[in-house]
Amino acid sequence: MGVPKKRTSRQKRDQRRAHWKATAPNVGTCPNCGEPVLPHRACPKCGQYRGKAVQKGTED
Repeated sequence: MGVPKKRTSRQKRDQRRAHWKATAPNVGTCPNCGEPVLPHRACPKCGQYRGKAVQKGTED
């Protein structure tokens, strides 16, 4: 099993981790009320998903 001979420097370690960024979630708009909504989830404002009422929203 390979064992490193030298300690990895902070610069090399941080260069390797430079691309570990958090990305913002994709947000769409509800076709019924226009509120921002996460994909594949019911709208929290009107409670509709794919044109059907699936839960009670905050508008009711």
